[in-house]
Order: sequence, then structure tokens, then C-alpha cells
Amino acid sequence: MIRELSKQAKIAARVLLRLSEQEKNTVLLDMAKALKENTSAILDANKADMEHAKVNNLPDSMLDRLLLNADRINDMAAGLETVASLPDPVGKKREVTTRPNGLQISKVNIPLGVVCMIYEARPNVTADAGALCFKSGNSVILRGGKEALHSSKAIASVMHEVLRAHNLPEALISVVPDPAREYMMELMQQKDYIDVIIPRGGEGLINFVTENSLVPVIQHFKGVCHLYVDEHADLQKSLDILLNGKTQRTGVCNALEGLVVHEAIKDTFLPLAKDALAKHKVKINACETSAPYFDNATILKQNDFGQEYLGLELAVKTVNDIDGAIAHIDQFGSNHTEVICTEDEANSLLFQQCVDASVVMTNASSRFSDGSQLGLGAEIGIATSKLHAYGPMGLEALTTEKFLVVGDGQVRA
Repeated sequence: MIRELSKQAKIAARVLLRLSEQEKNTVLLDMAKALKENTSAILDANKADMEHAKVNNLPDSMLDRLLLNADRINDMAAGLETVASLPDPVGKKREVTTRPNGLQISKVNIPLGVVCMIYEARPNVTADAGALCFKSGNSVILRGGKEALHSSKAIASVMHEVLRAHNLPEALISVVPDPAREYMMELMQQKDYIDVIIPRGGEGLINFVTENSLVPVIQHFKGVCHLYVDEHADLQKSLDILLNGKTQRTGVCNALEGLVVHEAIKDTFLPLAKDALAKHKVKINACETSAPYFDNATILKQNDFGQEYLGLELAVKTVNDIDGAIAHIDQFGSNHTEVICTEDEANSLLFQQCVDASVVMTNASSRFSDGSQLGLGAEIGIATSKLHAYGPMGLEALTTEKFLVVGDGQVRA
């Protein structure tokens, strides 16, 4: 089954090469409309997934990712509409050089081919990945976890209906109907048909795929995101960004997990942070210097930092200077998103240059580290490795380049 499904996806991808940008946009807009029209059916499927998840005692962070409601389905549809409105990266050409012998060298964006998504309790990935891959000229194979199987199949069914209406193959957006691990293992062996695998989920899933796949993997590891409050920070801005990053939605990879504070402002800022975080019942884990500023803080040893809590829990560290903040983030960050609050332009520039993360922000919430918020439409994932993408992956990240060479009969001596 898996080999045939992968083969059909490869064949289907060739169909997209002949579609114009307008034709692809029309299909996407029809899919967005169909998702909204089929909200009730999708919610019924999601209800079955949620009931099963609660029986199996899934953690709150996973339940939050799994849950669909009318607003989230409308958001999915809006994501498809946004993708339709974005420029098509396929066929984008850039001149490289003209050689002394007259050869004209250029490069052009082309689809990757067949993308395989392996994910857990994230039914929205079905719509996001389907839309992004379709617009960028790729077919996609979706292997969702058992937690979201009913929801994913319902969403894919709606998208298949639209594909059929436009005389396009359903294999452009394939859903593996059985989440059994042996089928996932077989998917990871299909190097003749699948061009790249993108896993989204817990660290265990991503490690498993990376260690077992024969197909290239774009990794999306955990999101251990920090906020560094500099000695030149606006404290009210910093407090607002801290609360938004930590409490607005805790079970997502762009939520804050660490707070780093310059020692020159700890006496002013940490009491403010204590009161604000206490109102949201955030559990504090802190270094020995920071702990006395909080009630009932757990003291962390140096090697205990770097946890992805995915809940109302936060690690707090006091540092002597910006270099200490950068060093702490370098040791305990996960290359996802890091934030500095400062009114000092030199410190902002230093932080952005030296911190190794796919998204580095100044005076803005980590919750903006998201494809739609950064103007990419939907996202297919947030790559925390650097080959070939880094950060939220939109349309252009789902393409590569090939060389075009135009001559007039030249031969090599």
C-alpha cells in the first residue's frame, strides 16, 4: 500500500507542473470555501478524536493542538485563502552570469517533488500542508498520528472533493489511512518516490524519523524559546511580551520557556514579573539569584535549564550582561525563536547577529514566530536545522533551484 501510494504521489506531482498560478489559486479558494461549508462534518470527526484522546489521557498540550472548533476551521480556510493570494515561487528566475563563451546561466525555482509530512495531534497540518504543497507544485503524503486520524481524514476528504471537481488526482494530497508504525517505517524507505520528509510533533517522534529515514529529513525540534530583558529595556513592554509569550497559548512551540534578566534591573523587573505571572499561576523554576524574588520557586542547577514545559511553567535566569544572556541561550536554546527587549540599538543588533535561532526578535512576542504571522500564509513547519530551510517554512521553502543554460552551439574544447 505505502509503495503504491508513494508512486501515485510522484506521478501526480507531474500534473502540477502544467497548472498555471491562476488555476492553482482557483482550486485553493474552492478548498477554503469547502472547508467552511463542511464545518459540521469536520467537527464531528474531531469530536471522536477528542473523546479517544481523553480516554487515553493525552496531555493538555496535545489536547490543545488536537482540538478543532468553528474559529479554528475558519482560520484554516483563511490560511488557504492567504496562500492563494501569495506569489507563486515556481518558475521564479534569476540571472547568474553570462560566460565569456556566450553561455547564459540562470537559475529557476522548481518544486521539491513529493513531500511527506509525519505529524501527531495536529489536524490543521492536513489543510496547511496540503495547500502549501499544492501551490508550490508538490504532492504531499500526510501521515498523521492516531490521535488526529478522524479529523485529518475528514479535512482531506473535503480537499479531495475539490480536486475531483477540477479533474485533478486525489494523490496530490494523500492521507495514510492506517497510523500503524510499520507503515510509517515503510514510508521512510521510499527514497525512489519521496523527496523529503518533514516530521512535526514531539522530540521523540522527530528523533525517531531522523534516525530511521532513508529519505532526507527537515527537522523541527522542540521550541525552547527565551526572552532576554536587557538593562536598557522598557519594562512595561517587557512585561507585556513575557505574559503574551508564556500565557497566551502554552502548548505551542513558540511559547516562552525561559526568562533571562540583566542583573542591573532584576530588583525592578523581577517583582513585576512575579506579580504578573502569579496571576496566571505560572510555576517558577529559577537560578539561585532569581529564586528569592518569587514565592515557592524551585531552584534549578545549571544543567537543569533548557526544558520545554508546554504549560504554565517558566525557567528564570539572571545574567551579568548581554554576553551572559547570549551564552545562556546558546547553551539551552533550541534554535527556534529568541527575543530581546531593549531600547539600545547596539544591543539589539548584537543579539540578532550572535544568537543562533531561526527567528530572532527585538521587542516583539515570540508568538509571532509563525508562518501566517510572518506573512508566509500557512506554514508547513518550523525548521530548526539549516538544510535546506531555517525557520517557518512557507511556499518558497518548498522549492529548490535548478540551473538553466542557454547557448548557441558552443562546445567545450
